[in-house]
Amino acid sequence: MYALLILDMQVGLFHGPDKPWAGEALLNTLNSLLSKARRAGAPIFLARHVGPPGSPIEPGNPITELVQELLLQGDEVIFEKSRPNAFAMTDLADRLKACGSQGVVIAGMKTQYCVDSTCRAARDLGFDAVLIADGHTCTDTPALKAENIVAHHNATLAGPFCRVVHAENWRF
Repeated sequence: MYALLILDMQVGLFHGPDKPWAGEALLNTLNSLLSKARRAGAPIFLARHVGPPGSPIEPGNPITELVQELLLQGDEVIFEKSRPNAFAMTDLADRLKACGSQGVVIAGMKTQYCVDSTCRAARDLGFDAVLIADGHTCTDTPALKAENIVAHHNATLAGPFCRVVHAENWRF
């Protein structure tokens, strides 16, 4: 069984001043994955990145809330993390094992931070990591356009760190 893990689809990242590349397409892809996971009875996890009290992303700040465009039904596991790797200092690995997941399907934001770190960690922890090629994004940086960052990570992570699969080809 594979669980769906959606990373950091938060108001401040998605609706902030720097718009993510292909954001509307990403929302459609994530909602499609949510639907596929539900139909298959796969567990669904959503991570929210938070910082320490007093920081701009302290727990409870509205910018850390998940975007309303995600079609959630209330039965998903939503948890907070404070590191790019969603397994670090959380009980995600234990929860995945408890529900019988051998693998985790990873999607969300941001490609070069939390998506990358979580893919690498999942494999290190013994999970079959699957990165949805069209299921993650980021914003442009001074050095690279977001589209190139996504393409680079799909190529770099494929093989040693995870399988890279387009959403339309993934079945839970």
